[in-house]
Amino acid sequence: MRTLKRIILLVAVALVSCLGMRAQHDIAIKTDLTGDVLLSPNIALEVGVAPKWSVALEGQMNAWNLYDDKRWKHWFVMPQGRYWLCDRFGGHFFGAQAFGGQYNMAQLNLGGLNFLGTDFGLLKDSRYQGWFAGAGISYGYAWELTKRLNLEGEIGFGWAYTRYDKFPCAVCGNKTETNKAHNYVGPTKAAINLVYIF
Repeated sequence: MRTLKRIILLVAVALVSCLGMRAQHDIAIKTDLTGDVLLSPNIALEVGVAPKWSVALEGQMNAWNLYDDKRWKHWFVMPQGRYWLCDRFGGHFFGAQAFGGQYNMAQLNLGGLNFLGTDFGLLKDSRYQGWFAGAGISYGYAWELTKRLNLEGEIGFGWAYTRYDKFPCAVCGNKTETNKAHNYVGPTKAAINLVYIF
């Protein structure tokens, strides 16, 4: 976990250092509206580094307890590189990203959803607490709304690895499983971003 935090810090420092190149490169700040609707506040900073290339760092956090001991707490960061087919911050793009974070989820009734080998219905009667990391690729399109405001749609596919502890209820501390591993391959990103370009 320390290695993941160091990587995140290095990427953040690299992006912030790019702010000094503002005269030569565009900078954008954005939020994923789908995350905002799901009460998971998020923000991303994207910096143009070449005529058709940009790099971004996205962060999301959900620290809320839901009703009746239901939980959907998590945080994650996602550094990303993008290649734009036309002009940077407009039109079609392809991306590559890495991501990592932690979660604490309990008693969420997702209606027996079983998707690509992952049984999300198990969240109904137990609490899962752990960390995850992964990587993926994405495709998206950016529509220019005004000179400074864009709307982006993006979908991604990738792999995620997680290690977790399982508890029989949301508030108890007795573990029923310790340090279990799980791999997931499938959709890893679906975003509708509102973007402001400086």
